[in-house]
Amino acid sequence: MNAVAERQITRALVGAVRTLRYDDLSDEAREVGRHCLLDFFGVALAGAREPLVDFLVDVAAKPENSSAAGLIGRSERATAVTAALVNGTAGHALDFDDAHLGMSGHPTVPVLPAALALAEQRGADGRALLTAFVAGVELECRLALLLGPRHYEVGFHSTGTLGTFGAAAAAAHLLGLDEPAWLHAIGLAGTQAAGLKPTFGSMGKPLHAGRAASTGLLSALLAQRGFTAAANIVEVSQGFAATHAGSPGDAASLDRVAGKFLIRDTLFKYHAACYLTHAPIEAARTIRVRDRVNADRVESVELTVAPALLGVCNIQNPATGLEGKFSLRGTTALALLGRDTAELATYSDATMHEPALVRLRDRIRVVTDPGLATTRAKLAVAAAGGRFSAEADTGTPAADLAVQRARLREKFDALASPVLGTSRAAELAEAVLHVEELTAAARLLGLARRSG
Repeated sequence: MNAVAERQITRALVGAVRTLRYDDLSDEAREVGRHCLLDFFGVALAGAREPLVDFLVDVAAKPENSSAAGLIGRSERATAVTAALVNGTAGHALDFDDAHLGMSGHPTVPVLPAALALAEQRGADGRALLTAFVAGVELECRLALLLGPRHYEVGFHSTGTLGTFGAAAAAAHLLGLDEPAWLHAIGLAGTQAAGLKPTFGSMGKPLHAGRAASTGLLSALLAQRGFTAAANIVEVSQGFAATHAGSPGDAASLDRVAGKFLIRDTLFKYHAACYLTHAPIEAARTIRVRDRVNADRVESVELTVAPALLGVCNIQNPATGLEGKFSLRGTTALALLGRDTAELATYSDATMHEPALVRLRDRIRVVTDPGLATTRAKLAVAAAGGRFSAEADTGTPAADLAVQRARLREKFDALASPVLGTSRAAELAEAVLHVEELTAAARLLGLARRSG
């Protein structure tokens, strides 16, 4: 019997991260953690300007009339739980935030808003924030490995479901809960975790991230006060694994990753669309640039992807910019046309109805190959002048973290400067990249707020 199977699985998940300390983090875990923070602040600042965030602030934050916690990119404030809700939703509003293949979701956006709101409330320093954040990501990714791919395949959005556990873990870590309280926090998270994939391409998807952040934070705060829940929520009969994955889970998976930092495998987006559209975009860009293919002369296109993508990002005829982010045909057409797929304005309702885009989009046929990984794509283009092909795989984490840091700083500047101004954005970036030196992590939220 493996080591985890001898213990309760929920307790094993908690045990893997509960006593994690800053000094325990590897240099790479710390650096990728900084990258996650930098990327989150950039996408959340830009996302805070989206109408869906206005709706949420009007409905949830303003009626509270609270000054407890800051909202990123906005002048309003809210209670800590509502701030986590709003900031988490803003961070996922553009679908431009980081991803993790092991989690089948977005690791940072449900976890960091909970940790930020609580860190501001408690006056935690930068080291405590970074450590708690890593703890949350490690727990949600370990839970994903335990459940296996079935959880995502049947229709659950892991960012909303598993992210609730991650947010609870980050908050429990910052609160310094003992093991019984941790178990109750995770139990409360498990019984509230939610999110379904049919919402992809709508405002419901980013709401999953916000709800995960706020529910996870609420779960930890309640557990601190003595609020109880099932302490074995993952493995118990009719518990989370049984109902959300159809099996008890692979307990041995936790032993296999013992001592590892799964945050190292975080992937970052450089196209402002669903991550599973990135390989097709890269293949299309290769053909356009390398083979100098004129989109007007394209006769037909065949895009080959893994079957799993059909249930995630295969909106055939996107009518809105948001739907376009989840359209294999739409994003591939954008790339073949030479449009900037990193530019937020590219994904507008008007763009999706442009005659040239629609004409090219309708010449693209999506086929599947079960032998392909979800992050691989093959593209074959028939055009006047010949036939061209390319492949791409966007599933490998960066080998050079210095290069990744530089790319993410460019992305951050492009997203944050229009909201905060160049000098304020630069000050925030430096604070994030030296987060361990902050005596008060709340400084990050202060720099990320808009005045007036």
